[in-house]
Amino acid sequence: MDKIQTVRTDLGRPLVILSGHRCGLHNARVGGAPFSQHLTLAADISAFGHDRAKLLRACSHAGFTGFGLYHTFLHIDLGRPRKWWSGEKAKQLWQI
Repeated sequence: MDKIQTVRTDLGRPLVILSGHRCGLHNARVGGAPFSQHLTLAADISAFGHDRAKLLRACSHAGFTGFGLYHTFLHIDLGRPRKWWSGEKAKQLWQI
């Protein structure tokens, strides 16, 4: 939560959290990966109204290490360092 607050403070605006910690049952119901970071420490933040590059940079500076770049949101977690896009449209939108 401190890292998410750091992102919020750095951006100077609220964050809309679309998904956070999930229990195993809910994770399965929403089609989450069996070993999803949402079972430990992860969040999906709405990208609506944000400069995507600034949002990603603020999350990286706050110490997040896993980044999933989707059409409408940014997945952040504290797992192994990695970055992925949900598809070509996401790659175009994020252009990072």
